[in-house]
Amino acid sequence: MPRLTRIYTRTGDDGSTALADGTRVPKDGPRMEAMGTLDELNSLIGVVLAGPLPDAVRACLAEIQNDLFDLGGELCVPGREAVQAAYVERLERRLDGFNAGLPPLKEFILPGGSPAAAACHVARSVCRRAERRLVTLARDESINPQVLAYVNRLSDLLFVVARVLAREHGQEVYWQPGRGAG
Repeated sequence: MPRLTRIYTRTGDDGSTALADGTRVPKDGPRMEAMGTLDELNSLIGVVLAGPLPDAVRACLAEIQNDLFDLGGELCVPGREAVQAAYVERLERRLDGFNAGLPPLKEFILPGGSPAAAACHVARSVCRRAERRLVTLARDESINPQVLAYVNRLSDLLFVVARVLAREHGQEVYWQPGRGAG
């Protein structure tokens, strides 16, 4: 893998950027929007990882950060498929494992409960935005369906992890309908 010796190139000053295959694309095009949102998601997961976490959550989120680089790498080379069904299946196993220790949901949960849980909820909402950006990209270009499945499952996993963290470090916050009407 080539190493960057200089961070700036000046080639993007015109509003375009290069994909890994050398193709120039607009910085605000659908592919770059999807890649940028996945990068933002990865950064937010880094925020969650910066605090105290249960070991199982830490290991899972660190694994996901690497997966997100695989997803970004795949999007950076049109036609490349790096993400396999095994990625999605692994997320499903993690999701089932974390969810098994939680009580069933009886009401909607508000984002919050603890700093880590709140940050995880932000990551979840950005994950949903990444999914929307990928769906937009898939309308015009062929993308690996496993990428869409992975991001869809990841938002579910982040929701469950937020619940785990809220219960570990604080309390889940439940929606109280009509509370603001008084």
